[in-house]
Amino acid sequence: MQNKEKALNLLGLAMRAGKIVSGTETVIADLRKNKINVIVLASDLHENSVEKVTRAAKKANVKIIDLFSAAELEHAIGKKRKVLGLTDAGFYKALTKQINEGV
Repeated sequence: MQNKEKALNLLGLAMRAGKIVSGTETVIADLRKNKINVIVLASDLHENSVEKVTRAAKKANVKIIDLFSAAELEHAIGKKRKVLGLTDAGFYKALTKQINEGV
């Protein structure tokens, strides 16, 4: 299994475990409450949404990952979402490890 597949599988597992919040407004609200470890954006997200989330992420000092398409994210989590916030440090570390090993 390739690292990209493993990373997407981790996102699916995190979603089933209730460790992902989704949707632009929900993610931004949870960023303000310091509940988000990392943001995953669809690589084909509209530019205005990217700017909005990026501003909030910079204020909260939270990393953004934009390596996956909307279709890949939808397949991984089972929902049509383009903005995800990972709320668990363990899943964040595992996801970062897969990405660093080469997605």
